[in-house]
Amino acid sequence: MSLSLVLGGARSGKSRHAEALVEARPAPWCYLATAQAFDDEMARRIADHRARRGPGWETIDAPHHLAAALRTVPRGRPVLVDCLTLWLTNRMLAGADLEMEAAVLTTALLAHEGEVVLVSNEVGLSIVPENALARRFRDAQGRLNQQVAALADRVVFMVAGLPLTVKDDTR
Repeated sequence: MSLSLVLGGARSGKSRHAEALVEARPAPWCYLATAQAFDDEMARRIADHRARRGPGWETIDAPHHLAAALRTVPRGRPVLVDCLTLWLTNRMLAGADLEMEAAVLTTALLAHEGEVVLVSNEVGLSIVPENALARRFRDAQGRLNQQVAALADRVVFMVAGLPLTVKDDTR
């Protein structure tokens, strides 16, 4: 298993960098998509992401059952999970036990035989949110990012399209 985590803020270049990491491996590649199109603007964002990926990508929609989707990926196939933030949002709004969900996901990541690159937002760099739901989400996202970063061989923080390597145990 090889695990990379690409963190950053909105429009920091996370997805493009993560795609490049995966595309450095031989195709075919698997894209586990966690976004859901609840409005036209989000549908356009999803379409833009799909259009940017060239041939060689298989997309599996996994807005809720990310660990199960990861288990279906053929052994050795490089995987991109984009993104943990939307997946966690989906699970939180569904009333799921977020600690259990994180444990199930980390178990699946450890069991996967092949390269996995995960994208996630760093949401803890701003002000304290004004409502309890937003604070609960921010805290859960921070805990999930820490759990995945601890498992990861490589952690990259994206700032203005520039990758800053935070951790690299691949050398």
